[in-house]
Amino acid sequence: MRLMPPISRLSGPRLVLAVGLSGVLALGLLASADGSSHREAPMIAEDPVADNTDLYAYVAPDEPDMVTLIANWNGFQEPGGGPNYFKFGDDVLYEIKIDSNGDAVEDVTYGFRFSTTTVDPNSFLYATGPITSIEDDTWNRPQRYTVTRNGTAIASSLLTPPANVGPRSTPDYESLAAEAIHGLPGGGQVFAGQRDEGFYADIASIFDLGGLRPLNSAHAIPLPDADGIDTFAGYNVQSIALQVPKSDLVEGDEPVIGVWATSSRMATRTLNAGAASSFSGDWVQVSRLGNPLINEVVVPLKAKDAFNSLEPVQDADVFPTLSAPPLSTEGDIPLVTDPILAELVEALYGVEVPPAPRADLVSIYLTGIADVNQPEGVRPAEMLRLNTSVAPTAFGEQDRLGLLAGQADGFPNGRRVGDDVIDISLRAVAGGTPFTPDFNVAPNNALTDGVNRNDRSYLTSFPYLATPHQGYDLNNPARVTTAGPAPTTPMAQPDTTTPPTTQPAGNQLPVTGWGPTLTSFLAAGAMIASVLGARRLVRSRE
Repeated sequence: MRLMPPISRLSGPRLVLAVGLSGVLALGLLASADGSSHREAPMIAEDPVADNTDLYAYVAPDEPDMVTLIANWNGFQEPGGGPNYFKFGDDVLYEIKIDSNGDAVEDVTYGFRFSTTTVDPNSFLYATGPITSIEDDTWNRPQRYTVTRNGTAIASSLLTPPANVGPRSTPDYESLAAEAIHGLPGGGQVFAGQRDEGFYADIASIFDLGGLRPLNSAHAIPLPDADGIDTFAGYNVQSIALQVPKSDLVEGDEPVIGVWATSSRMATRTLNAGAASSFSGDWVQVSRLGNPLINEVVVPLKAKDAFNSLEPVQDADVFPTLSAPPLSTEGDIPLVTDPILAELVEALYGVEVPPAPRADLVSIYLTGIADVNQPEGVRPAEMLRLNTSVAPTAFGEQDRLGLLAGQADGFPNGRRVGDDVIDISLRAVAGGTPFTPDFNVAPNNALTDGVNRNDRSYLTSFPYLATPHQGYDLNNPARVTTAGPAPTTPMAQPDTTTPPTTQPAGNQLPVTGWGPTLTSFLAAGAMIASVLGARRLVRSRE
């Protein structure tokens, strides 16, 4: 399978950042990012019910003639977060959009609108008794929805399942979820409701100055190496899963589709004293998601909110105008051809990455890969591209590294629920792929956050994401039981003795014990500022 000819290396000086912290400016560009697309921009972080967190598009091995599309919203759901448990927003328009011919304009749009009612307004309970069917009036806050295709309703008054409250309220949750799978005209099916948060990653370490726990000792501010920890373990998410025949999405002989999801709100919200808010005006797009991690670690803070409002057809005109000096300045599309993340990998871990401009990343994230998932006459745009003609890999044989593991049906050709998009993206940015053979060596092709699987097994049938965590269960290991008498002795005081100073190997910065001193931290910041200044000088002379 041909991916792409090797990228020719630039002539002229090549500066390798081997030491130093990645500078306040560069890391500041990532400060508001969380997860695959969780809380990725300042405005949407304050609007979780409209925050599109993950998007999957693939052909499932149990339904090889169908395309499975899954879009998630409102992540990081604490399962026990009652009494008003999580749901979709009645005031949000949720959409999944498909480009069937590569022109970056949606040809098929599935829309979802929700409506919540209260059965017994005199009760404060979410469940007034055991819920044994989604039709039970013991579910005090049922939510129904309508599905449209290109503006025409194809299903209405469909019930979601309730939240997974506990053994008394939802004693057989799997049966409730199964009841909430609804057929669609033409043989498709749809599900909307709470599921396990299927995205797995150690973002708690990643957004602590770019830490990768298994590689802690190689970081500019070293710590002991450790196993990765799944930040999303134990949390739930609102999920819309849609499975439709391939023929409903493809156009002519072109098997490649582009997929993205959006959330929109009406332009005007009116707050009414003692009553629900009212909404009016045109729909305004407030969230957008195609490929994972783009608005997190490619788009700088100054453009994140604007990116969420763009249509993909605008990308080819807008992206070339965006840069993030002193990083991400080279090439026709600097944010992609000279990505900030590549600079950080060099600065934090001393890993040399391919030089800018990066045509390989344009293929992966904007156009699709030639002979894999690039449609004929493609207009560059950020979306998840899926070649629907590629045969799916059996569930038990799927490799988390997708295309990098030789499985042509895995990310970045679409995205399966188990694909490890963190490790794949780290390696792609570091050049550890067949696109850039000179860099497809360790450590570039071995970068990892150390989290290699989800905390729950995915299902092998629709809707594929695992059963959501139950609120009654204390499934977050960080929780502790506080029963029993209060302590009668003062809390232990920290040891104030000064541990010996150690000098790490190589050119890493000295630290006291395992915690960096303020002096070393400031020295690292000063060093990186000097290095970045040198980089600007080198570039100006090229």
